[in-house]
Amino acid sequence: MDPEIIKQLIKAGLPDADIIVEGDDGTHFQARIISESFTGKNMVQQHQMVYKTLGAKMGTDIHALSMQTFTPAEWEKQK
Repeated sequence: MDPEIIKQLIKAGLPDADIIVEGDDGTHFQARIISESFTGKNMVQQHQMVYKTLGAKMGTDIHALSMQTFTPAEWEKQK
């Protein structure tokens, strides 16, 4: 699986998101997702939202996805 495809899948489900996906081996990936949609949600809920965008590809085409999720306000504090 190509990181760009994962980015497109996440973007389709979270259109307001700013997304970076990286991975060298085609099955293990790291992602940073910043989305206003995460506001009011805890980290588990945010990650569940991302997993939902990937559907059946999680566990099949994508063996592992390490992610950091932020609201825009949280991301500004991280900088």
